[in-house]
Amino acid sequence: MPTAKMKVLFLCTHNSARSQMAEGLLRALYGDRYEAYSAGSEPTSLNPYVVKAMAEVGVDISAQQPKSIEEYKTVQFDYVVTMCDKAKEELCSFYYGRKMDEVSFPDPSEFKGTEAEILAKVREVRDAIKAYVIKTFARQAD
Repeated sequence: MPTAKMKVLFLCTHNSARSQMAEGLLRALYGDRYEAYSAGSEPTSLNPYVVKAMAEVGVDISAQQPKSIEEYKTVQFDYVVTMCDKAKEELCSFYYGRKMDEVSFPDPSEFKGTEAEILAKVREVRDAIKAYVIKTFARQAD
């Protein structure tokens, strides 16, 4: 009998970049074992640099939408990950999973420079998030 997929929620304030990348990467890499979700306390719009950087590694998140944490108030998650310090402070008390993790990555919405410079910084964040997802979720958690 197949085991149920573990539900993972990635939280970030705006749900426009970091948590969206984590959701897309977890789904692409380990979608056979995990259900990936993301949300924020102040959802805005999906960062276009993030969509482009993710497409470069074969992960299409263009159809993902920023979501409010309110959408998941009744869902029990196995794993909850805050992706930024603000989310850790604001959101962690709302969502408890069997496992919790607090990580912090730079915010792509704050990157300045030319389009090429911004995209280069977004790629760095994407690669750091991918390394985190692989390290944390490569083996199904107990």
